[in-house]
Amino acid sequence: MSTDTEFAPASVAGERGGIAPPVLEQLAEIAMLIGSARDAMSDEMVTRLARAISEGATLLDRLTRNEGLLQLLRVLERPEGQHLLIGLSKALALMDRQVAAAPPSSGGIAGLWKLAREPGAQDAIRLLSILSQCWVESMRDAR
Repeated sequence: MSTDTEFAPASVAGERGGIAPPVLEQLAEIAMLIGSARDAMSDEMVTRLARAISEGATLLDRLTRNEGLLQLLRVLERPEGQHLLIGLSKALALMDRQVAAAPPSSGGIAGLWKLAREPGAQDAIRLLSILSQCWVESMRDAR
């Protein structure tokens, strides 16, 4: 790759005054770019890149063979699954801020009673209860 003539030999030139058609010029530029990138990469960089590509392919293979993950992705593709995921991400962000700003719990029955009297506490307990019941049922069905 010492000269440009390697990428645009006379036999490749177009019929109009020896000028290569635009497509061939673009291919020659791409080939020069790839050659320059190859020359610029050290052996260590090539090794790391090859390892990263190999590990990425292995990870992709594992993910596509995981039936549970594929089922989860199918559920999340539906509008209600997307709504659930968006709500969960918002709730996690809000929870993170609230937990960071709140003082540590004092513990004991009085603290538990105070928590139970907060608005939304029963809804949260109900949500966790329904989730748990559905999860247990699905685990029993899988056996």
